[in-house]
This record gives sequence, C-alpha cells and structure tokens, in this order.
Amino acid sequence: MDPVTKRRWLPRGEFPEAEAVTALTGDLPVSRLVARLLLVRGLTGSAAGEFLSGRLVDLPDPLLLPDMECAARRVAAAVERGEPFAVHGDYDVDGITGTTLLVEGLRACGAQVDYHIPLRLKDGYGLSGSALESAAAAGIRLVISVDCGVSAHDEALLARELEIDLVITDHHQPPPHLPQAFAIVNPQRSESSFPFRDLAGVGVAFFLLAAVRRMLRESGWFATRPEPDIREVLDLVALGTIADLVPLQGVNRTLTRIGLSLLDRGDRPGVHALKEIAGVKSVNCGVVGFQLAPRLNAAGRLEDAARGVDLLLEPDRNKALETARLLDRFNRERQQIELQTLAAALDMVAALPADRNCSIVLARDGWHSGVIGIVASRLVEKFYRPTVLIALDGEGGKGSARSIRGVHLYRALQECAPSLLAFGGHEMAAGLSLARDQVDMFTQSFEAVAKSVLTDEDLIPVLLYDGVALLDELDFDQVTALERLSPFGMGNPEPVLLIEKIRARQLQRVGEGHLRFIACQGGESHPAIAFGMAARQADFQGEVDLLVSPQINRYNGREMVQLRVRDVRGSTGS
Repeated sequence: MDPVTKRRWLPRGEFPEAEAVTALTGDLPVSRLVARLLLVRGLTGSAAGEFLSGRLVDLPDPLLLPDMECAARRVAAAVERGEPFAVHGDYDVDGITGTTLLVEGLRACGAQVDYHIPLRLKDGYGLSGSALESAAAAGIRLVISVDCGVSAHDEALLARELEIDLVITDHHQPPPHLPQAFAIVNPQRSESSFPFRDLAGVGVAFFLLAAVRRMLRESGWFATRPEPDIREVLDLVALGTIADLVPLQGVNRTLTRIGLSLLDRGDRPGVHALKEIAGVKSVNCGVVGFQLAPRLNAAGRLEDAARGVDLLLEPDRNKALETARLLDRFNRERQQIELQTLAAALDMVAALPADRNCSIVLARDGWHSGVIGIVASRLVEKFYRPTVLIALDGEGGKGSARSIRGVHLYRALQECAPSLLAFGGHEMAAGLSLARDQVDMFTQSFEAVAKSVLTDEDLIPVLLYDGVALLDELDFDQVTALERLSPFGMGNPEPVLLIEKIRARQLQRVGEGHLRFIACQGGESHPAIAFGMAARQADFQGEVDLLVSPQINRYNGREMVQLRVRDVRGSTGS
C-alpha cells in the first residue's frame, strides 16, 4: 500500500450570491469576507448571529437531557444529606476533565465526593467492576460515571446487586438496549429532547453540575453557604471538548469559546503549570490539541490517569508544577514508544497483500495499548484508510480504530460484531477487544465492510475550501475579522481560501522541512509559510494555485498578515 499524495479540492458548500452577502452584512456587524464564510457554512440570519455571540444565557435547559431530573435530584439529595459518593471517570482527557469538573464543582456545593479513574493497562476501558465493589465496601451508595458506562450492562447489574445507585453520564453511541442503571444521561439517546447531540463527556458532566446547583438553590441550600460560580470550570470543558474532537458547533462552541479565555488566563494552578512546562504563552485549540492535552493524556497512556485529575485539582502552584513535570516526562516516553510502534506498523503495512486495499488492520504482541490509537491516526494521515491497531496480550487483544470520511466506525464494528468481544466509540474513533484467534476473521470482515462503502474516489483525501479570494481582499482588517469565527477545530475548521495564479517569490527552506516565500498576485503580495512541504519545493515553481488559511502573525510586538499554505497545484492553463 502506497502513501497518499493526491488530494481533491472541493468547495465546502455552495458559494453565496453577492445579494445574500450584502443582506447578511446589513443584518450583522461583519465584513463581506466573514459573511461569505458564514453563508458557505450554512449559517444565515439568526443562526449566524447566534454562532457569533454564543452566550451562556442561551444554553439549553439541562433537564432536557434524558434522565437528568432524576440524576440531579439523587445527587442533590446526597449533597444535602452529607452522603459520601464517588465519580468514576475515563482515562482520556475528556474523562479526566469531566471527573475534575464534577469533583470540584460538587465539592464547592458542599458535597463529600471522591473519584476513581481506571488504569488503562489493568482495568481496560469503561466502568470497573472492581471499583464498584471497592466503593460498596467503603459504604458508597451513589456512583456517577463520566464519559463511560452507556454499554456497561454487567457493571450496572453489579451496581444494583451492591445496592449502589449508578448514574451514568456518557456521550458515546448507546447500544440497542441500555444498561439497568439508576439514570443514564446521554444526549445521543433517541428519546433525548436536548437540542444538541454532540456534547463531549465533560459537556454532559457540566450540565449535570448545572442541574444539581439549580436544585440545591431551589431547596434553599445556598441560603447559609456561598453558591459556586460554575463558569469557573469552563476551562475544563474547553480542554476536554477540544481533546475529544467533538464538533465545535452550537453548545460546544459556546462552552469552548468562553473556556479558552479561562485557559489563556491560566488561573488554575494545574493549567498554569502545564502551560509553563509546554512553553505555551497563548492558548488556542491547536495548543490544547497538540501541547496541553497530550501531556494530560500521557498519564493515562503510560501510568495512572488519576495524576491528571490530581494536577487539575491541585491548589498549590509548586505542587502542580511538580506533577506537570512528571506528566511531561511521561509524554516524552510516550513519544518514543509511539515512534517505535509507528516504525513497526509501517513495515507491516508494506507487507500487506495487494487485495487488502481499503482498510488497515494490524495486530502485534508487545504493542503498548496506550499509544496504538495515536499510531492509527498517523497511518490514516499517511495512507487514508480506516485503520485498526490491535495490541495482543495472551489470548486476546485490545484495539484502537480511526476512520476516514465514508466509514462510520461504530456501524462498521457493529457489522463485525461476531468476531469481537466488545466495542464502542464514535463515527471517527472507536475501541474494541477480541480474542487472538478472531483477529483474522475480524480483519476480513472489516475489509469487506470498507470495500462495500468506499469507492476509489473516497480513498483520495478531500481538502475543503470556503471560497475563492484575491490577495488584495486579504488586508489586515479583513483577516483580523476572521478571528470572530474562532475557536477552530472539529466541525468549525479554520477558514481555507483558494488563491489562484500565484507566483512564489524568494522561495526558501526553513526549519525542519518547511518552506517560506512571498505569494504574489498582480501587484499584491503576502508572506506565506508551508509547513512540512519542503519536499514539494518543485511544485511551487511557475504559476500555482494555493489553498491557504489567512492568519495574523504576531511576533515581537509586530502584527502582519501571513498565509498558511494547506496545498499547492499548478494553475489551470499555466
């Protein structure tokens, strides 16, 4: 299987007529360029206004989530009675931040609450039966899950036997039959009245906290004690939401936009420490995804994810810095293991039979289950195939899957269910477990599913762009105005524009494999940077078309427009 080199350039949506752009600029205080981008993304009228404003006061009522009322009443009652209870999170950043949010927020309400995060290598994914047994032995009669549990049938039955009220908060795709839990709060449930389905696990936890606080307020609980301002935990919501790659639209965009400003301030000692050891001064979605989240994730991948919760709850800056340094060391170790795993995986891909051309499934003893998901993502980037990596151990294996447009992973795994012990996840990412002797059967089934839904064209990556522009449209004020569309991430990508018939002047290699040049069109020019494209230097010769993301480059007190190149091709007819 060869790496993918060709990419299709396609418009993100239908380009708007000039009259529609003019109408939107009349309704909203936005530039014509911002109006064009809003319209091409399907945002018109009031929807565009709500997108830009994103006010907390406009968030949906938490009680619209299924089972929220009974869940919140049970938790509120535990707070009022002084009943000790526990939060059981997952070991990724979404679970870590959601656990931190509930523990911190409920303690601020007066709760006696502790937490448990399972060990990835020992306990595996999801609710831990042994953790429930330990909770029962300690006299706990209420356990709240975060970012896990919607498929935990056996554990829910165990909780019932142990006389534990299990409140599941999750956002993963529910199975056809739900566990027999006290409450299951999940926006993905078919009967949900909540107007937004794509919350992260930490987002669901935030709405549970909001509902509990409201019930405590209505009961007069805060008449004799301070009522917490739950806006202060939105930094945690931003961390988990961005890291979990859920769409930054609607409710997620509102929560993340406000939470990012808190992350940027760094008032939380744990966040301040993470920023310090990562060398981060200003926080955006990219910084969260590539600098902060990997360090939090590293604890769960290599050791104990509870250290991430400890860091985010730590009030002392010096102690937080010690923990952050430890997580940074784990992250460097994770990177080395990842490189070794990737090298082995690339050798295995090179040996795949020619008829295995629509998917990648690799299984090997000795692989670390904490890094195979990252390596699967690297293979998807390189080969653009739905990919599953399986870490074999003894008679079984644990797998992590990543997908491409056109293959819904959760549905694909449903079709492969006869060869699996368990699975769960989303459209683009999932996890699974299986017996060693079922690896070949699963490999064949997964390839068959991929072949049934993918065409040759589907196997060529698509780069979407928001419109065609001229360089003289991209002045400082227009590009600055684009920042109103942030935060950028899944579901709200950074604007990409097609600039045609460009000449690359003063083209030079910089750094480790990058290109820098001056993009010229007519009498206009802007500096441009093409990260990781030094090997394609020849493609920039002559007259070319560029896909670019216009940005304001801020450095040493100076601000200027810069074009970040996404791709290049020869101009038609040049």
